[in-house]
Amino acid sequence: MSALDQRRALVLLSGGQDSATCLAWALSRYAVVETIGFDYGQRHRAELDCRLRLRAGLQAMQDRWPGRLGADHVLTVDVLAQLGGSAMTEEVAITLQQDGLPNTFVPGRNLLFFTLAAALAYRRGLQVLVGGMSETDYSGYPDCRDNTLKALQVALSLGLDRPLSLETPLMWRDKAATWQLAQDLGGEALVELIRRDSHTCYLGERTQLHDWGYGCGSCPACALRAQGWTQWAAQRA
Repeated sequence: MSALDQRRALVLLSGGQDSATCLAWALSRYAVVETIGFDYGQRHRAELDCRLRLRAGLQAMQDRWPGRLGADHVLTVDVLAQLGGSAMTEEVAITLQQDGLPNTFVPGRNLLFFTLAAALAYRRGLQVLVGGMSETDYSGYPDCRDNTLKALQVALSLGLDRPLSLETPLMWRDKAATWQLAQDLGGEALVELIRRDSHTCYLGERTQLHDWGYGCGSCPACALRAQGWTQWAAQRA
């Protein structure tokens, strides 16, 4: 492993597979790592419950990143629900919109989250923001694109008059590669933690445990996570 980066990082931790993997990635690289979560009235609020279990599990793996996991922050951002409904905030069927995007798309969500994270980073003396966005296995959300986040990094750095780095370690990784990254970072213990204690299902289903984790098994998020697990397991066989 390369020398420890002495900068301080803030990870956008939703409670899902991707953000949990990104937290482990950040802990393996930065001297201090804090986390931030957002309560925006999401339909799958099970993620918020998973956040604390994931943090506790990673804290227990102190031999890999001793003393690096810092404070957690949760902000209420209910304004997103006020801007118009989506399948992420309302009990509606998941469908495609007229623009071709799924109605799970919450316009401006990641732009707002990173902006608020940058403001907190300014107050906390943190220099790196880390998010689990990916342009490889994703639903076409425009605020997950690499170019969007590169432009946002420039805007936030200028707006705060302080250099900020936006890191997206999963940008060019599919779900199979994301499972492999977890294995590389924390071995079977981290894979099992993410499998059991992270949450991706759009419907908030936590009663049935599959090989790949909890979920309804039929929504787009479950399908993507299950496909990645199957591909990764086949590669390991």
